[in-house]
Amino acid sequence: MTAILPTIAVIGCGGTVSSEATSTLDTLDYPELGRKLSVEEMLSRLPEARLVADPVAIPFRGIGSSAMTPANWIELRDLIQQVATEQPGISGLIVLHGTATLEETAYFLDLTLDVAQPVVLVGAQRPFNAVSSDASMNIVGALRIAGSPDAHGKGVLVTLNDEIHAARDVTKTSSYRLHTFQSPETGVLGQVDADRVRFFRALVRPHAPNSEFTRPKVTQVPRVDIVYSYAGVDATFIEAAIAAGAVGIVSAGLAPGLPTPPEKLALERAVTRGITVVQCTRVMSGRVAPRRYLRDAGLIAGNDFSPQKARILLSLALARSMNPEQIANLFATY
Repeated sequence: MTAILPTIAVIGCGGTVSSEATSTLDTLDYPELGRKLSVEEMLSRLPEARLVADPVAIPFRGIGSSAMTPANWIELRDLIQQVATEQPGISGLIVLHGTATLEETAYFLDLTLDVAQPVVLVGAQRPFNAVSSDASMNIVGALRIAGSPDAHGKGVLVTLNDEIHAARDVTKTSSYRLHTFQSPETGVLGQVDADRVRFFRALVRPHAPNSEFTRPKVTQVPRVDIVYSYAGVDATFIEAAIAAGAVGIVSAGLAPGLPTPPEKLALERAVTRGITVVQCTRVMSGRVAPRRYLRDAGLIAGNDFSPQKARILLSLALARSMNPEQIANLFATY
C-alpha cells in the first residue's frame, strides 16, 4: 500500500536556499552574481520532495533576507493566513527564507499568526547548486516537520542541519557553517532523523496561534530602533534614532545589560520624552533582570531576548498602544 502524503504549501521568499550560484564552488559571491530560483523551479529540481509530501508551490518573493522588512512580514503573515484558510486540505506550510533575518521573520510570525497548521521556516548556508549544498536536505526536513502530527501546537518552527528550533529561542551564530542556528538558552526543540521527526520538549511561553497579537491583526508597526553599546560610545546613535522618529528603543548593552554612561543619560532622557526603552544585552546568553535601576529609571528589562527579537515584541506592543507596565509584563512572560 502507498501511504497518503501530507499536502504542504511551500512559500518561496528567496535567500541562499533558493540561490543558484554561477559556479558549484561559489559559496561567497552568489548573492550578487547568482540568481534566485522560483519556488516552482526548485521543486521541479528536487524530486525527493515528493517522496515525503505533496508540495504546493506558493510564490512570494525572490530576495535575499537582508532585504526583508516589517512590511514584508505583514504581507507574508497575510499570505499564510490566506493559504491556510482557503486551502483546508493543507496539512502544513514551509517558508523558504534567507538565513540573515530568518529568526526575525519567524518570531514575528510566531507572535501574529492565527493558523492551526504547523509553519516551518527553512534556509540554507550554501546555494542550491553548490557542491555539498545543505538546501535540498533542509527542504526535505522542513516538509517532514510540517507534515508531522507532533509539530502541531508548537508555534512557528525553524529548521536547518536536521535540527528543529522554536522561533522565540533560535538565533544565527555563524556566517557560513552549517550548524549556524542554535538556541543558546534552551537547546534544540527536536531533530529530523532518517526514520522520524522527534520533539524533545514542550513550549511554555505564549506563541502562535495563542498569542495576544493574533487578533486583531496588526497592519503596521511603528519605528523601533536598536542601539549597540561598545567601549566609549556616546549618545549619537540614540539621539539619531529619536530624530528619525523612533517611538521605541532597544539598547543592546554591555553584559549583563549596561549602557555606557553617555548612553545611560540619553536613554533616561528618551523615557522622559515618552519613548519606550527596553534594555537588552549584546551577548548571546543570559537575561537582563528587572534590577532596581531599570525600574527607577523607567526602562524595561529585556529578559533573555536578543535585541532583534526584543525589537519585534516592542514594536507589536507599541502598535497596540500598550503602556510601559503592560510592556514590561510582556517581556517577563513571552
